Amino acid sequence: MRRQRRTEESGPYWKQRNWQLSAGFLGAVVLVGGFVALTTDHGGTATTAADGPLTVSSVGPDGRPAGCRTDDAAGGALPTSAPKDLTWRTLGVTRIPVSASAGPTRTTGPVRWCYAHTALGAALAATVIPSQMSGSHWKTVSRQQVVAGHGRDLFEFQRATVQNVDNAQQSAGTSVGSYAGFAVTSYTSRAADVSLLIRTGQGYAETTIVLDWTGGDWKVRPDSEGSLHTPVTAVQGNPSGYVLWGA
Repeated sequence: MRRQRRTEESGPYWKQRNWQLSAGFLGAVVLVGGFVALTTDHGGTATTAADGPLTVSSVGPDGRPAGCRTDDAAGGALPTSAPKDLTWRTLGVTRIPVSASAGPTRTTGPVRWCYAHTALGAALAATVIPSQMSGSHWKTVSRQQVVAGHGRDLFEFQRATVQNVDNAQQSAGTSVGSYAGFAVTSYTSRAADVSLLIRTGQGYAETTIVLDWTGGDWKVRPDSEGSLHTPVTAVQGNPSGYVLWGA
């Protein structure tokens, strides 16, 4: 269990130091969790349809989209180390961890998908999916990798009002944080909670992503206010209880 002390800064979160440091690699999702007021009625727009990944027409015998192959042998066992085949890829203004065995093993257009049906696969999905929300193809990613319903509708409505963070950060030359590690705090074959450890210029911060297994892959489940993760909070001292990704 993680026992490190943490603090959350007061005031509007889009002005907080930790948000400004982490917004680049978490994409625009911190900002749109409540920055603008909802001015349209979403009451009739929720849907339970599984939109993706990529609305495939063929499904394998395991219920996964055809062509999606991962190592699911770990089952529900919680990971104690990063995958041995971990590599890093540049995405926008940050670097993301990827694994040939745990995912994402497929890339179609802007969508990186096909994660292992394991706790480690969930951790990788929690790290990669929100990172894809900063660029101009965020809506394609949202339709494929965010659970459909009122929360997604609200997220998309709010995200549409925000400038793409990757372009803004690149033009300003702003330094952003990096992914340091993760902790799977709750896991079943159908859902997972993943806490992400973020390294910033001032130390560490953390946030939690909730995921559902649906449509043969992991998807981020937004909250009722359209946020894809919990508020980013500072971690005091050296963090413990996390699995580190490594360099």
